[in-house]
Amino acid sequence: MKFIVITGLSGAGKTEVVRRFEDLGYFCVDNLPPALIPKFVELCAQSAGKINKIALVIDIRGGEFFNSIFSALEAIEKIGFSYSILFLEASDDVLVRRFKETRRKHPLSSEGGILEGIKAERKILEELRGRATKIIDTSSLTVRELRKEIESSYGDDDGQKFTITVVSFGFKHGIPLDADMVLDVRFLPNPHYVESLRMSTGEDPAVRDYVMKWPITRHFLNKVFDLIEFLLPNYEKEGRAHLSIAIGCTGGRHRSVTIANETGDFLRRKGFKIVVDHRDIEDRKAGRD
Repeated sequence: MKFIVITGLSGAGKTEVVRRFEDLGYFCVDNLPPALIPKFVELCAQSAGKINKIALVIDIRGGEFFNSIFSALEAIEKIGFSYSILFLEASDDVLVRRFKETRRKHPLSSEGGILEGIKAERKILEELRGRATKIIDTSSLTVRELRKEIESSYGDDDGQKFTITVVSFGFKHGIPLDADMVLDVRFLPNPHYVESLRMSTGEDPAVRDYVMKWPITRHFLNKVFDLIEFLLPNYEKEGRAHLSIAIGCTGGRHRSVTIANETGDFLRRKGFKIVVDHRDIEDRKAGRD
């Protein structure tokens, strides 16, 4: 059983990293109290192999519970399980900028001093950093570069060389430059014009249900799936190692996200190694989806 502890400095990218681990098939839990780790690992071990890859995010958000992390890790060693620690960090100036951009308060900044909180956190995590199996400095990494680093380090070496990336995007932000296949779903009914759905995204079940309820959506997906099923074996025979399918709507937040998720689910059921990336889902400024 693969067991990864994801930890590190606040603002260093743990949220993005755990999303990538989910894409890689890991069972992920964010902010689990360390004292519960041994019992949690035992429960996973009793799943008859259904849960064999685990990634837990453990950090200072746990407050005083965080102090029990070393005893928890020693406990799982005693019951026969091994683990690795992934530690994320970044420079002080980068972390300060990220907190200011998101307008979030640092967990250790009781008076709102971001830099003081960062320095205190570094001190608390010093010993854990020293035990880390892998340390990633995200200061100069883009989100996409960080995702690739995680996939390279923790993706399965299962002999399956052919991988597929499904990317949702907004045409107003430009077509992804590395796309091998581009699908335009701007003709589908637009949730943006439904007041209760406008501020949600395609990850919201209500938006997904709205997009999928129309017969034209189902008809479109059936034809797309038929095309993909025909193309992929031929691409594999050609010797390709990777295929990027880009699915776009106007803003990249509603229709394209839903269709990308449906396409990713279809390809997973077919046994392909899949990564789904919603490039423009966080855009809140544009007029139409």
